[in-house]
Amino acid sequence: MICGHGSRSQSAVDEFATLAQALPAWLPPDWETDYGYLEFANPVIRVGLDRLRKKGCDRIVAVPGMLFAAMHAKNDIPTVLNAYAAEKGITVSYGRELGVDPKMIAAAGSRIMETVEAANATDPVPLEETCLVVIGRGASDPDANGNVSKVARMLWEGLGFGWCEVGYSGVTFPLVEPCLTHVTRLGYRRVVVFPYFLFSGILIDRIYGFTDQVAAAHPEIQFLKAPYLGDHPQVLETFAERVTEQLGEVPPPNCAMCKYRVQVLGFEAEVGTPQESHHHHVEGQGASAPGSNVADCRLCDDFCTGECRLEPEEPHGHASHAGPSIFHDHGDGKAHWHPPAEASGHAPQHGHMHGHGHQHGSYPHAKHPLGPESARKPKP
Repeated sequence: MICGHGSRSQSAVDEFATLAQALPAWLPPDWETDYGYLEFANPVIRVGLDRLRKKGCDRIVAVPGMLFAAMHAKNDIPTVLNAYAAEKGITVSYGRELGVDPKMIAAAGSRIMETVEAANATDPVPLEETCLVVIGRGASDPDANGNVSKVARMLWEGLGFGWCEVGYSGVTFPLVEPCLTHVTRLGYRRVVVFPYFLFSGILIDRIYGFTDQVAAAHPEIQFLKAPYLGDHPQVLETFAERVTEQLGEVPPPNCAMCKYRVQVLGFEAEVGTPQESHHHHVEGQGASAPGSNVADCRLCDDFCTGECRLEPEEPHGHASHAGPSIFHDHGDGKAHWHPPAEASGHAPQHGHMHGHGHQHGSYPHAKHPLGPESARKPKP
């Protein structure tokens, strides 16, 4: 069972489905496979689990369809799986996210270098005169954010770029625009912007949109937009490994550096926060739900800048997708906890459902000037 986040971007939903449908070729031939989404898109996770049960499965091996483990992978998906396993009386184990893996690094390097080589065919620029910018999702979890930085360093050192910077599409800092603006001061002839993302969607539009804006203001620098990971063969291989490794004698632990289990610098108060999901109010709404595109927004013109994140009290524009989908902590930096996990992962521990009135911890850097606040622009 592949558990995706879901998106109001139909292209992102379609791309995830394509990957999920390609995965069986990498698994044992007698395995049944299915998928579902945590929020917005259909089928939801419970529907995928139902379909597996109808095929006769009494044990389900689930994996998060995500690059890194932040709150979606650490709290929201396990809550859904826990509740379903308890309700149906079946066994559900839960594996690791894709994480920092040599195959994932190789897939990312492939996407970057295909862009560089295409540009060099007409305008050769040495890698030493090129700055690589890796843009991650961004979370209120330093573990996930730190993994983006580790991936960036491995790409930088492995490929030999002159310099590398790391930015994020939301929640944390620096966001895309301040990151790229900083890069323009470094003196490099070329900048390669690589979104370390699995699929397209609103956040990819945001990354490329800000890239175009900064490039237009600095015509002396060549900006290249590398493609995201997509269904690269080594991504599929890593997904398959995350599934099958759960059947080993000692499955690898997930969330080794989890701020809900151990005291992480700056986030010590979040150890012990109850594990719970907050996605039930947007589950299965679909990619065509109101507020799913920039045309509905009074704040954005060409792409979602995330400015609606700064006005959570107003139900305007596409705040409904830029709130829980992009900045999933509803402006307050949601924080939850897992009890110590069994070897198979978080899911078998406990499960409970709840309403939308639960309380979240605050992300300590929510007001950082290079974070979401950087999206605030003076109104004409």
